[in-house]
Amino acid sequence: MIATTIAYETYWRFAAERLAIFYRRRRDPVGPWTTDPILRAYRFTNVFRAADRVSQYLIREIQYRGDRSQEPREVFFRTILFKIFNKIETWEALEYAHGPLSWRTVDLDAVDRTLSRLRAGGQRIYSAAYIMPAPPFGRARKHSNHLALIARMMADRLPDQLQQAPDLSAVYERILDYPGLGRFLSFQYAIDLNYSILLDFEEADFVVAGPGALDGISKCFSATNKRLPEQVIRWVTDRQEIEFTQRGLDFNGLFGRPLQPIDCQNLFCEVSKYTRISHPEIRGIANRQRIKQVYRRNDRDLPVLSFPPRWKLDITEGDGALATATNPQLALI
Repeated sequence: MIATTIAYETYWRFAAERLAIFYRRRRDPVGPWTTDPILRAYRFTNVFRAADRVSQYLIREIQYRGDRSQEPREVFFRTILFKIFNKIETWEALEYAHGPLSWRTVDLDAVDRTLSRLRAGGQRIYSAAYIMPAPPFGRARKHSNHLALIARMMADRLPDQLQQAPDLSAVYERILDYPGLGRFLSFQYAIDLNYSILLDFEEADFVVAGPGALDGISKCFSATNKRLPEQVIRWVTDRQEIEFTQRGLDFNGLFGRPLQPIDCQNLFCEVSKYTRISHPEIRGIANRQRIKQVYRRNDRDLPVLSFPPRWKLDITEGDGALATATNPQLALI
């Protein structure tokens, strides 16, 4: 038997309101975009992973920009180099120093020196989104070891191997073979590569629960009938239409695209954070009590949305997809 808690109710209302904010902001740059005090005070990622700022930059600028080679090894190299640091400023600093980054022409030693200069100048070169241990390649600096990891992957012709993989799980397992990555990072990289022309698998094929999702699941369920976390994520994914309908919540998805397991995994992570304020009595397995990242408004123009072309999303500003309903009492649930 699966038994839910009040945090499970919050999970669905959070999903509906956070997606509504995404659409409202694109329709109205002034705002405010929500009356929920927690969502106004703290930073939460988008409901759909592919719509987040860094994923959008990856898809638009790294993978599909018109002047970039679509040769598989080049797409792989750019994607992995960008995602290891997962920081737009780091990528742009590297291209400012070295020009358009390409495996065919790159000098990894020169890239290493540039990254060392950035660090010496006080610039953070890694995003705080993931825990990034140094792979054991014997170099003095973490970034030097990561560049050695990329060189090893390219020498192994990993892009060719991944293109021969039968499914997303096999892609994940092959990436997991490399030192210093681990289960969650290997899964994230598999999803990132699957945005590109290199792979063509359904996101519904495979999911891995990260630490934040494990905490969110522990808050949303008092019993899961011994289901593995990944089975719980799939159960929730399969029930999304029922759950939104039962609560009277409008949820049009990402321009009609429903939640995928990767998105439901991320939602558990975000609800883990949200409930630290809305339901502090529900401690979860991580027992964390505060949210570190506060929301800071950014009034820069929103870039044009970019998604994998094979998704065939109809991105039409101002249509019904942008009219997601408001749930102003979210923080009270």
